[in-house]
Amino acid sequence: MNKHIPLNTLPEFDMAEHLKSEADMLEYLQQVLEEGDSGELAAALGHVAKARGMSQIALASGIKREALYKALRPNSKPRFETIQRVCAALGIKLTVTLAEGKTLPH
Repeated sequence: MNKHIPLNTLPEFDMAEHLKSEADMLEYLQQVLEEGDSGELAAALGHVAKARGMSQIALASGIKREALYKALRPNSKPRFETIQRVCAALGIKLTVTLAEGKTLPH
């Protein structure tokens, strides 16, 4: 017999709780980058920042904690400077490579 469980009684999923190691965080960010969704990148950085400690990342980035939560929520459109400052605070950098099978136009 299937038991009916109301959705509002289920705990909310928190990605930050599943990012236990540096390797987990890097793999997660790499997958999000490969998908190419800028709004999702901001949210992923927010999840990693939360896993590392949002207050610590706010202090290291020079951005107020409340502003970080706002800038790094799903579908936000933070300025690139914000992304750079958060990445620096996290100790990570974004890199550029050619897409598989692609070349730069001459």
